Amino acid sequence: MALQQVVQQTVSGLGFDLVEIERSAGGLLRVTIDVPWQPLQAGQEPAPERFITVDDCELVTRQLQFALEVDGVDYQRLEVSSPGIDRPLRHEADLQRFEGEWVDITLKAPLGAAAGGQMAANRKKFRGQLARGAEGGWQVTWSDEPAPRPGQRVSKKREAAPLQVLGFTWDEVREARLAPVVNFKGRTPRKAAPDDNT
Repeated sequence: MALQQVVQQTVSGLGFDLVEIERSAGGLLRVTIDVPWQPLQAGQEPAPERFITVDDCELVTRQLQFALEVDGVDYQRLEVSSPGIDRPLRHEADLQRFEGEWVDITLKAPLGAAAGGQMAANRKKFRGQLARGAEGGWQVTWSDEPAPRPGQRVSKKREAAPLQVLGFTWDEVREARLAPVVNFKGRTPRKAAPDDNT
């Protein structure tokens, strides 16, 4: 049985979602798992958010070691972990799950003339807040205004930079992941995530 199948069946059988499988130098096999997600139905109360624990990773590791041995999969070391703050988004359902979050999107092809001169024609990478777009598509929204430095006063008369919006479909995406926006020491998060648009 192929590695993908073995890992997928084992992880799913234990009640988790398989996010990613990576093979690294030195025989490292890295498996990333997450808690399954179901969209809320009308009138349904959101359940408390559950995260992957060390015990979950240990359970999956033990079961995978057995399954990989039975199937004769060659590896030196197995590492099972949670997706982390820069979680890859692998399916369109992931976009639905993380709607409203800040994401990094890389398109398969540059925008070209479609941007109407608003941004570089060869640009493929965008960071913005994810939302539903028109006709079942998706969009990210951001501002190119730099965040003020700590202690810097910002004039109330200063006009804010306009918001920019990129509409896209899942088929146009090469890679997508959650943008790692961290809130240190209980400070209130900025309205805009750090700008990484290139």
